[in-house]
Amino acid sequence: MGKAEPGGGAKMSRGMRILPEEQEEDVLEELQSLGWYHDNLTRHAAEALLLSNGCDGSYLLRKSNERNDLYSLSVRAKDSVKHFHVEHMGSSFKFGFNEFPSLKELVMHFANQPLIGSETGTLIVLKHPYPRKVEEPSIYESVRVHTAMQTGKTENDLVPNAPSLGTKEGYLVKQGKIVKNWKMRWFTLHRNELKYFKDQMSTEPIRALDLTECSAVQFDYSQERVNCFCLVFPLRTYYLCAKTGIEADEWIKILRWKLSQIRKQQDQRDATSTP
Repeated sequence: MGKAEPGGGAKMSRGMRILPEEQEEDVLEELQSLGWYHDNLTRHAAEALLLSNGCDGSYLLRKSNERNDLYSLSVRAKDSVKHFHVEHMGSSFKFGFNEFPSLKELVMHFANQPLIGSETGTLIVLKHPYPRKVEEPSIYESVRVHTAMQTGKTENDLVPNAPSLGTKEGYLVKQGKIVKNWKMRWFTLHRNELKYFKDQMSTEPIRALDLTECSAVQFDYSQERVNCFCLVFPLRTYYLCAKTGIEADEWIKILRWKLSQIRKQQDQRDATSTP
């Protein structure tokens, strides 16, 4: 994709500027503290990440491979990704026609959702800083986040706005609702949905359970089978059995973690909506 310049400004000079090592280390330390700074992410990887998982107005900052004192702001604009230079001038940062005396002020600029113009004349609103990582349950490794972030009026408001995408899939035996027989079903956990299918090859789920309506997940010893657990919903309790106790424990851990994240978000929303 063609390189765009903030505000339609002229392209920046390409002369090398050598930064003192200590000064460079300070800048890198500050940048690493930004949740949406992706360090050595390549241009191609930034485009893939924003197109696959971002939305219109999602953006991230990364190190440019052109010069030591250059960074690239990659922004998704509908179905394409534009790249803008952010230049470190020694004691300030230059972004288009704007110059910021500190990284803090540059971040404040982004927190206020600025408009930038590409060389094609398209105006892009910087809405969603794209985070570098998200915490996952202890039984899973950290993964790249697949969601945008909310933005606010200060840098402290640039925080995650959705549960992480801890995912799990596998066969479980499920008890029927009316006829209490047990059938093997393929389950997938993604975002806040637990879906089950007739088998792994099926493309349409039999049902999708909305975990925001689930009140509890726990081991169940009321059934004749072993390694069972249940999910409690307002109108029904679902009884599931895993092949092993370890597998049942893994399902319970990640489902409980999902519920804790959902409740945490609900509490945050309630707190912000209270006058």
